Amino acid sequence: MIDVQDLTVRIAHRTILTDVTFSIPDGSFLAVIGPNGGGKSTLIRALLGLQKYEGSIQFNPNNATIGYVPQIKTLDRSFPARAGELVATALKGRWPWSLDDGSRSTVLGALEKVGVDHLMNEQIRNLSGGELQRVYLARAMISDPHFLILDEPSAGVDLAGAADMLECVERFRQEHQATVVMVTHDWDVAAHHASHALVLKSRVLSFGTAQEAVTEDAVRLAFGHVGHAHGVLGGGHQHD
Repeated sequence: MIDVQDLTVRIAHRTILTDVTFSIPDGSFLAVIGPNGGGKSTLIRALLGLQKYEGSIQFNPNNATIGYVPQIKTLDRSFPARAGELVATALKGRWPWSLDDGSRSTVLGALEKVGVDHLMNEQIRNLSGGELQRVYLARAMISDPHFLILDEPSAGVDLAGAADMLECVERFRQEHQATVVMVTHDWDVAAHHASHALVLKSRVLSFGTAQEAVTEDAVRLAFGHVGHAHGVLGGGHQHD
């Protein structure tokens, strides 16, 4: 589980997050949604231990492993690297200038799980947005982590690629009883695929099960309008 209590983050005398409190049980899928500048990525950095904060963040178990999928725009794609090498950094904790047979087999298996094992030796500059995101996903999953944290994984990815990636995430969650935290702008994911949702705009506007938290009132508080979420909230999208 993840338990966050009274989380406050200040950066350069500016308060980014104020008194954020929520708790999710093991095996949950939490969608974090909100406007740009609302503190979503700051929350992710705090969960990863990359951002100083006030309050408390507890993971259970305490020695939990965490897999992280960043936004693909953060990677310098001009760097002369291969997909398999990028995945292997999760094993080595550094850039792997060479891979032994065991590491290569492990990396290939991780890429196979997300359907891109054929890209093992491909230069990352040649990958599409969807392919690169799957490589990042393989990197995050390679150690079978207790927690999988994703920061806007669909950004820069077409609809088909985003749907395929979501299927990989959901399959991993079910097979490994992992807990997933995903920052997303996709209301359909939040309303129909996540078990829990957190609507965030510097503070918690709404939190609970997806059905409880993703409401028209919460959307209006976050964005000032309902906009493209109207069909989702109004039942325009149906899922079995």
